[in-house]
Amino acid sequence: MKNLLALLLVVVCLQSYGAPKEKKTKIPKGFVSLFDGKTLNDWKFSEKEGTFSVKDGAIVVHGMRSHLYYDGPVQNHVFKNFELKADVMTEPGANSGIYFHTLFQQSGFPDKGYEVQVNNSHSDWKRTGGLYDVQDLKEVPTKDNEWFTMDIIVVDQHIVIKLNGKTVVDYIEPADVKYKGHPERKIATGTFALQGHDPKSIVYIKNIMVKPLP
Repeated sequence: MKNLLALLLVVVCLQSYGAPKEKKTKIPKGFVSLFDGKTLNDWKFSEKEGTFSVKDGAIVVHGMRSHLYYDGPVQNHVFKNFELKADVMTEPGANSGIYFHTLFQQSGFPDKGYEVQVNNSHSDWKRTGGLYDVQDLKEVPTKDNEWFTMDIIVVDQHIVIKLNGKTVVDYIEPADVKYKGHPERKIATGTFALQGHDPKSIVYIKNIMVKPLP
């Protein structure tokens, strides 16, 4: 009888207090979240609907080529100097990217701005963290099926990219820069975009936040 009463007391307590709440990710001082973890509010997709969805607090990138542009109120989605932080995970063979200083366009890969590569094992040798077609990386510490943190820091002409706190790119854009095949790839101002590369790629991105810098 005592054991039964104890069991009933535990059940009543659980019903009263409910299940433990999921611990929220702490946003570092000075940062502002760009993704609410539940919806794609404040983001705008190009080309194909359905490539981007939300599951378990992350944006799932899986489908036909498409790009998801930040179109929200922070800085009126126009950034110059900033630190962007995001947690990323790739499935084997996935290819994606994060653009900055870009501008919404309805079709094709974004012409304006820089792309930071997300690719741990795709057939394209240019790996995660590299400035695509500018300062590419052949080897990186990140792996498929493991979350890693990417930091993109831009101050004037200086670009720094970190993976799990380790600097992998430290680049200063030359004066009068012109990259072959990318006439609008230059530091200016603009928004951020997430890349949906191809139907075989599956990528997860969460905890997207930015710290505007002077």
